[in-house]
Amino acid sequence: MGKRSRLFLWAVLLLFLGIVFADALGVFDTRPYTEITHGNHKHYVPRDRDPSVPLDNFPTRPPGPNERILPTGEIVPAN
Repeated sequence: MGKRSRLFLWAVLLLFLGIVFADALGVFDTRPYTEITHGNHKHYVPRDRDPSVPLDNFPTRPPGPNERILPTGEIVPAN
């Protein structure tokens, strides 16, 4: 295998790992909320969460199609 081929394979591998890492960090996630595992259930937390509100105040179900989660944890109509 030539030096260029090895260099090309390393570049492809690094690109793949970069995409996997970015996906794990949620870069490609367009939802306005994040799922946080908490024991045996999940809490749905908005990206603009108020840090002074405890995690237990956030809902354990995702918002519906016409709903959104406020930074304080309440689910309200999206309008």
